[in-house]
Amino acid sequence: MTHDPDCIFCRIVAGELPCFEIYQDDDTLAFMDINPANTGHALAIPKQHWQDLHTTPDEQLAATIATAKRVAGALQAELSPDGINLAQANGKGAAQSVMHFHMHIVPRRLGDELKLNWGMNPGDMDAIGELAKRIAVRLAET
Repeated sequence: MTHDPDCIFCRIVAGELPCFEIYQDDDTLAFMDINPANTGHALAIPKQHWQDLHTTPDEQLAATIATAKRVAGALQAELSPDGINLAQANGKGAAQSVMHFHMHIVPRRLGDELKLNWGMNPGDMDAIGELAKRIAVRLAET
């Protein structure tokens, strides 16, 4: 199992630091965020250390998403929120604060003013179409 001794999430997995654990299986761990955006904010992580989406193997991504879905269902049943955001950041430019792949599961209430959403501003359709072609070529190469 990959482990980074300087990673706070790896230290939680190893039992070196406490957490408010809510679920675990062979591959993943879910626990409450101690800096919650809203009541019920939880995290789902792979137990192995992977820095971000780009380095995490597909099977670990799938396991983490499955855990996030399971936690979201429990939060829905327990808190009856108006919605739930799943959020995941990659790199400092996306505000990733812990360099260990993780999913935020955030219960939402109408009017909670939590700023995760962006406005609906129509883009330049020609530029979007051209970028789509370039991305499709890259995907075909992989």
